[in-house]
Amino acid sequence: MKTERARGHGSDPKSTRPIIKRATQHGGEVRLIGGQWKRTRLAVPDRPGLRPTPDRVRETLFNWLGQDLSGWRVLDAFAGTGALGLEAASRGAAQVLLIERDDAAVAALQSVLQRLGNPAAVEVLRTEALMWMGRQATAGFELVFLDPPFDSTLLAPAVAAAQQLLVPGGFLFVESAMALETVPSGLLPYRSLRAGAVFAQLWQRQT
Repeated sequence: MKTERARGHGSDPKSTRPIIKRATQHGGEVRLIGGQWKRTRLAVPDRPGLRPTPDRVRETLFNWLGQDLSGWRVLDAFAGTGALGLEAASRGAAQVLLIERDDAAVAALQSVLQRLGNPAAVEVLRTEALMWMGRQATAGFELVFLDPPFDSTLLAPAVAAAQQLLVPGGFLFVESAMALETVPSGLLPYRSLRAGAVFAQLWQRQT
């Protein structure tokens, strides 16, 4: 785990400015913003609740984490377009698991991986993220992304399940409609921002 690449604690003083999404919530596309696959286009299927992480949120997140994620194992638990997980893979992550239950979203993920030459580091798994995380017996990820549908009740149980999968010093990134007011047990608040109606929080598992 290479935690030295991440920067300081607390909130980003420039993070309260509204963010304008560059893709519609239903249909359209987003682009990867960094790494070897920079500018690669990702389809946004017309599916209820599918809400790509805006460009500026992703840019800020990887400024916090560092641009080189070589050797990291990453879980994108509610992958959607795959923007978060593929940004990590583009920056050198050794293993990226994209979990998505929606058939159309899975097909779109598989299509973009074909365009990228089917990278060995990236795997798409069609299943329920919460169920899959609950079945894992050991911690094995340096980074977990959680961005469940805002109108669901998945956030709290997903956070509880995800923190058990982090190695000591590992990071949990959460997007939600409301900020998590209570610090999850075993996690330390690292950085956070508010982007319009989106709260983005980065937590670090205690060593």
